[in-house]
Amino acid sequence: MKEDFLHYIWRYQYFGKEQLLTTVGDEIVILHPGFYNRLDAGPDFSGARIRIGETEWVGSVELHLKASDWRRHQHQHDAKYNQVVLHVVWENDGPVLREEGTPMPTLELQGRVVVPLQAKYQELTWSQEVIPCAGQAGQVESIFKSAMMDRTLLERLELKASLVLERLEQNRQDWESTVYQTLAAGFGFKINQEGFLQLTRALPLSLVNRYRSSAPQLEALVFGQAGMLTRQEGEGQKEHLVRLANEHRYLSQKHSLPEPLPKSAWNFLRLRPANFPAIRVGQWFAVLQSHPHLWSGMAACETKEAYVSFFRQAPPAYWQKPDSPGKASAQPFPMIGEESIQGLLINVVAPLLVAYSRRMDNAAYQDKAVELLESLAKEQNKVTRLYTGLGFPHSSAADSQALIGLYQMYCAPRKCVHCVLGHRLMKQNLSLA
Repeated sequence: MKEDFLHYIWRYQYFGKEQLLTTVGDEIVILHPGFYNRLDAGPDFSGARIRIGETEWVGSVELHLKASDWRRHQHQHDAKYNQVVLHVVWENDGPVLREEGTPMPTLELQGRVVVPLQAKYQELTWSQEVIPCAGQAGQVESIFKSAMMDRTLLERLELKASLVLERLEQNRQDWESTVYQTLAAGFGFKINQEGFLQLTRALPLSLVNRYRSSAPQLEALVFGQAGMLTRQEGEGQKEHLVRLANEHRYLSQKHSLPEPLPKSAWNFLRLRPANFPAIRVGQWFAVLQSHPHLWSGMAACETKEAYVSFFRQAPPAYWQKPDSPGKASAQPFPMIGEESIQGLLINVVAPLLVAYSRRMDNAAYQDKAVELLESLAKEQNKVTRLYTGLGFPHSSAADSQALIGLYQMYCAPRKCVHCVLGHRLMKQNLSLA
């Protein structure tokens, strides 16, 4: 058994209430179990109202499998736990003292939870299926599946937005620099995400803004700091690189720039030509050059087609041909593809909109993010395919992101008691004493 099962039965009060006593015999009346704390440090439930004996207490409730876990977790030395009014445990294996040395009222739940509820919990969490409820999902009505997907979509967007807000904090609330870095990470498409972030550190946005109106100088700065001015495929191309390298050397000295990225900063292994670093940097460069204000340009888009136009900018001709160490291709890639743009909309634009919604306390930007995802085609990948045939809706990228969130946050870690489907299955045919 895990503590999340205790959290579940306390949250929904799925245990027998007859002769409810503390471990020392004081009568307990639960007036309100409190509000579940899933995110913040501190006790598991806050704002509980508990009457113990003749005294009504308002405070927190902490739950553990064993009473001794209180000491094992060092709660007796943590001031956040001074507000705990009731310690709820599965097994009482010894008394617990508060920080000042007074006894902590303790309730033992072992023997108060009906067997069918425990059996269903174990059946789900011990399932050998990749999706724990795969064999029982048909027993849950579609409305509950849709409700769970609404939740996981927002939770996934919140998680991505939190990373943007962390970056914003590191940038001392400089939103445009945060957008600049987030966009760069998006153009890295996982395999070269870190290389792009290193490039933004080697080339600050202030310098990009300064030279945006001068294409040759901006090209020299971007590709020079990326460490990509060494290709020599033909005499004409070599001359182009020499000019860029000379310009980069001059600007680097003028602005005391850090060293360019080494070739090892970029990954080439098992990449399709369209994903080679030079191609992606060229496409990123084209967006930087075309939009003086990145965020206002993105935020002004109202349709999928407007976003496509925002990102579909042609890089300089020289950087339209992919290369990898020791290999070059004659096939040009003048524009970023539809699939890649969809990836940017899902992983860059939508999280930025939600983060901005939190920053400005304006729900309209979150609504815009959801509407954007609903306008995009559904994703087909190894995660979304796991839910095929289980009755989950899947018609847009919003559904795809919801299913990915459902898998990563609930199914894979076996958090069935926190899932709407798991809750429905555990309630079926449940009779509480």
